[in-house]
Amino acid sequence: MTTLTPLKYIAHYPEQIQAQAAILIDNGRLGDYLKKKYPVKHQVQSDKALYQYINEIRNQYMRKSGSLSQVSYNSKLAVLNQALGIHTYQSRVQGNKLKSHNNITVASLFKEAPPEFLRMIVVHELSHFREKEHNKAFYQLCCHMEPDYHQFELDTRLWLEWRELR
Repeated sequence: MTTLTPLKYIAHYPEQIQAQAAILIDNGRLGDYLKKKYPVKHQVQSDKALYQYINEIRNQYMRKSGSLSQVSYNSKLAVLNQALGIHTYQSRVQGNKLKSHNNITVASLFKEAPPEFLRMIVVHELSHFREKEHNKAFYQLCCHMEPDYHQFELDTRLWLEWRELR
């Protein structure tokens, strides 16, 4: 028996991956698979800790990019709209200088996530500092900061599917 409802978080993945996920779900093994692969949740629980965490990654890989203005967890961020986090950008001319403000918001449900999933979201949002569109250069930057970016993205989406099934 296969899952009748479409897997909304991985709907854009190849059919083979969706089929493998459906088998794990139908056999009640998706949660076990994820818990075995990612046994701990991260410790970044406050907005202040999230700011420090993101800024450390930014300083390591993107020191010359715009500064990080504001960071927060948001319980109202709709993950269903494919948004795991949001990057907003604002530029202002101040005198003869161009000032940029970069804000990152992460869905609050990721407070319960494994550290790899939080890192994937942070890397994704930081990549938008340089590349606004989801193009080849964007994903190359994501993979530069996190070599397992694509695997973590898939597993994050599987985790979201699993959370809805519980």
